[in-house]
Amino acid sequence: MMRPRTFGAPLRRYLGGTPGQDPPPFRILQRPLAPRRKGPEVLHDPLWNKGTAFSQYERDHLGLRGLVPPAVKNLEAQVRRCLQHLDKEEDNVRKNLYLQDLHNRNETLYFKVLTDNIETMAPLVYTPTVGEVCQQFGWQFRRTRGMYFSRNDIGEMSSIVYNWPHSDVHVIVVTDGSRILGLGDLGVNGMGISVGKLALYCAAGGIAPHRVLPVVLDVGTNNQSLIDDVDYLGTRQPRLTGAEYFQFVDEFIQACFHRWPDVIVQFEDFESLKAVALLERYRHRFRVFNDDIQGTGSVTLSGVLSAMRNAGKNIKDARVLCAGAGSSGLGVCQQIMDGMVEAGLSPLEAKQRFVVCTSKGTLGKADGSKGDPNHTRGLTSLTASWVNEAVSDGLTLGEGVESFKPNILLGLSTQPGIFTEDICKGMSIINANPIIMPMSNPTSKSEAAPADVYRWTQGKAVVATGSPYEAVTMDDGTVIIPSQCNNMYIFPGIGLAASVAGVTHITDKMLYKAAEACTNSMTQDEINQGRTFPNVRRIREVNKNVAVAIIEEALACDMTTKIGKRQLAEGIDNLVSRKMYYPAYVPLVDDSRG
Repeated sequence: MMRPRTFGAPLRRYLGGTPGQDPPPFRILQRPLAPRRKGPEVLHDPLWNKGTAFSQYERDHLGLRGLVPPAVKNLEAQVRRCLQHLDKEEDNVRKNLYLQDLHNRNETLYFKVLTDNIETMAPLVYTPTVGEVCQQFGWQFRRTRGMYFSRNDIGEMSSIVYNWPHSDVHVIVVTDGSRILGLGDLGVNGMGISVGKLALYCAAGGIAPHRVLPVVLDVGTNNQSLIDDVDYLGTRQPRLTGAEYFQFVDEFIQACFHRWPDVIVQFEDFESLKAVALLERYRHRFRVFNDDIQGTGSVTLSGVLSAMRNAGKNIKDARVLCAGAGSSGLGVCQQIMDGMVEAGLSPLEAKQRFVVCTSKGTLGKADGSKGDPNHTRGLTSLTASWVNEAVSDGLTLGEGVESFKPNILLGLSTQPGIFTEDICKGMSIINANPIIMPMSNPTSKSEAAPADVYRWTQGKAVVATGSPYEAVTMDDGTVIIPSQCNNMYIFPGIGLAASVAGVTHITDKMLYKAAEACTNSMTQDEINQGRTFPNVRRIREVNKNVAVAIIEEALACDMTTKIGKRQLAEGIDNLVSRKMYYPAYVPLVDDSRG
């Protein structure tokens, strides 16, 4: 009987291997793309442009020979050159403008710079730099990006959306410019927020750049300084209000979902009352979420889960004093409360563990001891349910600490410096490891600087901030790293889940699962360093985990439109990883000859 013929050793030699070793893993190469244009049009389109990285084949077949210098540079060399240029810019606003120019001429290179250097680039394209960039938007305007809808477009938005050149939009970030960070009404200057936010969706969440759309709704402005500014690029009329305003947004939302049925729309920096009303108006009809309310709430819940763990406590033990009663502050409180309920408390028990402080003082019992300023002014639909009768109405923040004895101090007030030395010392007297979270953005609006908090509490405090801060060296040489409680640990993952799985609605349970996934992404080394969030260098891994957690919850609730047997067989983790965009030059070919 003949022995079967084997090809093991010859095959290994053919593949370049050696006896006893397996061949290298199969590597999937990028599929070539064929642009519909040639010559200068390719160079002037940031989605296709490679600058000096076009290969000789591409130069020959796309009509580029002679239009670019003869030397061929790879992507890594281009990144190195960009970083050298950035280092020479004198301040962060100039660095942001350099990055804007790069974005406008070569998107792949721009996102490669961001993705590989996210720790240093995120503060340049988003908070804290983006606040100043928005303030200078009209003066610094170079090239249009995104879409603008004004009152001149009422009745025509469903046709105007077709002016956008891309038919496969997955994520829209929209603002009406009414409450940009802590800077107030900036009108159409708020476009800088939408653009910056989407840069992080791509770099931190793996959404392809041609699938995102920044939008500003120009409903007017009540900021007289903008109306008087010769460089202002928006409508110089008072803001739409009442039914006119909501009908305007209704038309925009329906136009978006008519053209892009699978899109997710993120509301960004709408003033508090409108933010809450719009979220409730659309969240059960369309695939929408509000990052200031839900994203901030989810990422803060993650920070609280981590901080309580670091302090050796459970979230059920939390007692929260929150400075700030706007949509962000109350949205954060609601998310933390939901986390307590998930951990086993009843909704009533959880609610009693919160005291909210407005500009008039604590929301408490109208007992007359402090004049009941909140009740006298009138409680709103937002604040009425957060009255805690365990404290008197109108206590100062310091009196609130003394009376309520919280173990978590949250800052979402945009009032700089209100976490004073006395307040922080009071927190450290009550708690062995007080959790102090000055969350307001930008840095100029932060309730306290981490270095001060650590000094005032002798390094006992667990600190998480809304803006990035440097590590702090204590007098004994101990280095403490304050974590940035940044929404970019959550919102890119929400967008990624919607893009990959077609998650139909973003539920409160999904936001809780997102917070858990973020906390569970931390390594033991990061926990030992005193961090409450993973190192930002791992942001893409964290957002992948967030997306997986949201998709798994959506599957359990039968709320996906893009997951079938094949995707389930692949595994959700593998599916999400495969679908994530990573900036790299794709081979370009000319198929005009058939």
